[in-house]
Amino acid sequence: MEHPFYLYNTLSRKKEQFIPIAAPHVGMYVCGPTVYGDAHLGHARPAITFDILYRYLTHLGYKVRYVRNITDVGHLEADADDGEDKVAKKARLEQLEPMEVVQFYLTRYHHAMEALNVLPPSIEPMASGHIIEQIRLVEEILKAGYAYESKGSVYFDVEKFNREKGYGKLSGRNIEDMLSNTRTLDGQDEKRNPLDFALWKCAKPEHLMHWPSPWSEGFPGWHCECTAMGRKYLGEQFDIHGGGMDLVFPHHECEIAQAEAAMGHELVHYWMHNNMITIEGKKMGKSYGNFITLDEFFTGSHPKLTEAYSPMTIRFFILGAHYRGTVDFSNEALQAARKGLMRLLDANALLDKLTPGATSTFDPKEIEKAAQEAMNDDLNTPIVIATLFEAATKINRLRNGEESLTQGDLAELKRVFRLYLFDILGMQDERESTSSGAEAYKGAMDLLMEIRKTAKDNKDWATSDKIRDRLAELGFIVKDTKQGAEWSLGE
Repeated sequence: MEHPFYLYNTLSRKKEQFIPIAAPHVGMYVCGPTVYGDAHLGHARPAITFDILYRYLTHLGYKVRYVRNITDVGHLEADADDGEDKVAKKARLEQLEPMEVVQFYLTRYHHAMEALNVLPPSIEPMASGHIIEQIRLVEEILKAGYAYESKGSVYFDVEKFNREKGYGKLSGRNIEDMLSNTRTLDGQDEKRNPLDFALWKCAKPEHLMHWPSPWSEGFPGWHCECTAMGRKYLGEQFDIHGGGMDLVFPHHECEIAQAEAAMGHELVHYWMHNNMITIEGKKMGKSYGNFITLDEFFTGSHPKLTEAYSPMTIRFFILGAHYRGTVDFSNEALQAARKGLMRLLDANALLDKLTPGATSTFDPKEIEKAAQEAMNDDLNTPIVIATLFEAATKINRLRNGEESLTQGDLAELKRVFRLYLFDILGMQDERESTSSGAEAYKGAMDLLMEIRKTAKDNKDWATSDKIRDRLAELGFIVKDTKQGAEWSLGE
């Protein structure tokens, strides 16, 4: 590749050049949500992070098979091996079938992702639809000698795996330290070791979701689904496995152990993890009870919100920080994100109103070079956004006659600006719509601008100023430029 693309690999703890196993094909697996409640801001971050990766890999010419799973069974409370299934608990409390809960929240999740302009994955497998594959995985691990059956459940033998292959390489945890800090919990008498994790659990009579297996009527352990489904859809080895940083341990650590125990080799080449959304310095999450759902952001209905924030404001806010850095929620940060996004969208609208000059005072290819270098450096979206802000300044200077571009260079500026703002960063101008209401709104504003222009041409300054001032009272900004009047909706 002319311009190498580097990604930070959690496994090696360094940036590595991305080299696919079977270019131009790329296999990418990302952990999706456990669907027992509405998606919150913390769910939006991995979805947007890996949407950016998906978009950029596609832009680079790769043929990406993007798999994002849906967990609808096996994820127990506190991510543990005992306790109630999160989906089943919601179903019990609401007196519904578990799959009613799954369908309801999955539909709402899809709507939220669509609003955020997150592209759908190539495949979206559900854990409950892959019980056979998970049973087969457990059988392979048992056959290899890295698991044992106990009272109808099957557990992974962490101590044996660590002794022979090494456990903890993704998270950097030491098994001896973990053992010394682990207390024996109720229900763990089935395990030989408190660090052992469930591959299959024997279902208690009250458990709502269970399937037949060689060991018991039960259900798969949480960690099994991604290993089984990743292998099914992406092969014995694939390129990228992603998710939130909270999944490094135990979920992804256990995935690595399972895959190597079953197959004798690594399953994934690049492990990628986005950092957390925090609120008042603490991770936002359902288990902490401090989350704000995406729907609450879109409607402004949460008490911590001073107003509603559009999906594109949320997306821009998240992309304003590097995916491996934390992002702390605040109304002020969201308002700044909205203002910044409006500046870029206004600059984009200006592009179609610019007139080419005889010469060029800058090279639009330099803008593309800077944005490309930022993306190639581990998806550095804050630098891409900063580059687009610099381009927006240039666009305003072009409008004011302080810069000039030939027709060819102006076309290049339009291509580059829109490529990175819309295609790669995935932003949308929410002010534009094909709906009749939006078209009527735009038409009415254009008509007012025509009436104002006629008044100015006739030197009817009173009418011209009245239209401008009344629009300003309503929140519109009208600017008179050398190329005519322009309007925008202010903050």
